[in-house]
Amino acid sequence: MKLSLSPLIGAVVFGALAVPAHAAPTAPEVPNTLVPPAGNKVFLEAHATGVQIYRCDAPAGAWTLVAPRANLYADDRKLIGTHFGGPTWQARDGSYVTATKVDEANLDPTAVNWLLLAMKTTSAGADGDRLAATTFIQRTATTGGRAPAANECDVTGEIAEIAYTADYHFWKATAA
Repeated sequence: MKLSLSPLIGAVVFGALAVPAHAAPTAPEVPNTLVPPAGNKVFLEAHATGVQIYRCDAPAGAWTLVAPRANLYADDRKLIGTHFGGPTWQARDGSYVTATKVDEANLDPTAVNWLLLAMKTTSAGADGDRLAATTFIQRTATTGGRAPAANECDVTGEIAEIAYTADYHFWKATAA
């Protein structure tokens, strides 16, 4: 009996050269109130670095959130988009999603709250549709970004930019 090793060697070489499939991001562990409804799955995770911008209303002694301004990065630290007022998330391909808050949870009194947001509008961009299928967004793993203390609000119109980081998990509807 003659045994040929070339098919076996070929299979081993092919297997070693095959590119592994990228696993879909996993859903983060969050309080139950921040879980999107069944029928949705995470399709993108972005790491944000930026600021939360607040304006002082001195007569009320309160800071009001104006907008976030952040860059969004993939795990490999490549810039994949931005986050700004609206709130809006825009991918480098020009696609975007705006959202409205569903619920929030304060897991760290020194950081902005974790959020669940529902899609309000989406659009494809000139170069693609990366965010166009978004149904929900979660903000998790926050650091910083809290408004200054009320007693620091003494000049109406004063602006404070507070550094923050967060993870954003983008969800889309699953196939029926």
